[in-house]
Amino acid sequence: MGESRIFGTDGIRGRAGEGWLSTAGASAIGRTVAAVWKKRGALVATKSRGTHVLLGHDGRRSGPGLEAALARGLAAHGLASTSAGLITTPGLALLARIEGFPLAIMVSASHNPAGDNGIKIFAGADGKLSDELEREIEAALRADPSPVDEGPAPTTDPALELDYLGYLVDQAGAGLKLSGMTLVVDCANGGASRVAERVFGRLGAQVTAIGAEPDGENINRGVGATHPAALQTEVRRIGAQIGIALDGDGDRCILVDEHGAIVHGDGILTLIARHLRAKGELEPPRIVATVMANRGLHRALREVGVGVETVDVGDKNVVDALRRQNLRLGGEQSGHIVFGADHFFIGDGLYTALRVLRVLRETHKPLSELASPYRPFPQVLLNVPVARKPALDRIPKVAEAVQRIEDELAEDGRVLLRYSGTEPLARVMIEGPDAAMIQARAQALAALLSAELGS
Repeated sequence: MGESRIFGTDGIRGRAGEGWLSTAGASAIGRTVAAVWKKRGALVATKSRGTHVLLGHDGRRSGPGLEAALARGLAAHGLASTSAGLITTPGLALLARIEGFPLAIMVSASHNPAGDNGIKIFAGADGKLSDELEREIEAALRADPSPVDEGPAPTTDPALELDYLGYLVDQAGAGLKLSGMTLVVDCANGGASRVAERVFGRLGAQVTAIGAEPDGENINRGVGATHPAALQTEVRRIGAQIGIALDGDGDRCILVDEHGAIVHGDGILTLIARHLRAKGELEPPRIVATVMANRGLHRALREVGVGVETVDVGDKNVVDALRRQNLRLGGEQSGHIVFGADHFFIGDGLYTALRVLRVLRETHKPLSELASPYRPFPQVLLNVPVARKPALDRIPKVAEAVQRIEDELAEDGRVLLRYSGTEPLARVMIEGPDAAMIQARAQALAALLSAELGS
């Protein structure tokens, strides 16, 4: 199964049916995770759930089979599994905490196509695994990658879905009245397909749902946070006040305003942070954003005295900074918004949407007006297929090209090169005041990367 890293930036991900994402590989992962937890003495039984492991999957056809394989592996070390069935990743993480599961494993490849899948592991109330734990699991897997061929299937508990729904309505949505509001929610044919419409409907909104009929192959296909055009069309067609687009595993949220314009993560961070600041509820007055955030976010928050702590890409980095500095809000331009201790440092697209809807209700302003302080610099982001991933700053021609562009942009822009953590891609991002100029420079840099690193 190779000697490259097994864990990427967000769990284990790859083509379903291949390598660690085959049923054999998943069963080995389940067995190894159980062994590591027992060795560390970390699997402490709780009163409500004992040592049961919580499992769940999104809308991919391969999900239930991989979930069953994980359960076989876990059972090899005496751990029983309970499945929440079709659910979002943040829903699973939340249930692990509020239901007392000491360990939870989600089968999902988030916003990736249906042919991919992934495995994300949560250490109960502690959230995603530390780098140290990931390395220990990887070492144990390499030492013994043998599959587990027989074992019990997980027990499905339909009440878990209702518990998640109840939390969103009764606690996250406490006091929020959406009567008279018309909204559209796009579930990306993923993990939120059974709960999203009910959440907003129970709070009083008139809801139209799209992308809520997963068939195993249509997750993220032409719908969801990575393909918001269908949502824009539907918002305009019915005259909705807001559109909400989730991704396949429900951790991202992209919005569409009443005019059909997209409001992505930077805009969402802007409106929530400014609202909290105005209410005196953002102390200390800082948020966390990644290096991918547009400089327009920094400017919009600086206007109201809010600083931005910048971290590397990845929600784990956002969460680490929030915990370390005791901050309340952070996120990524992709729409992955993470709240602090008031939501257990979990990034949940449905929870994010509820927080935005609360701002709309409290201010009596439309989304377009609330998001208007965010005025982004033009930004170009290109993906370049690569055959290898050497350090980008050690490729002389690439380093020289980046320096030339940065000198040209000076303080009015920036260049960011990085590799995808889950795909064989290099990402080229250039930001600056002149759209035509940065497009030309980004294309030239992408061509250079392709020549240097392409197959």
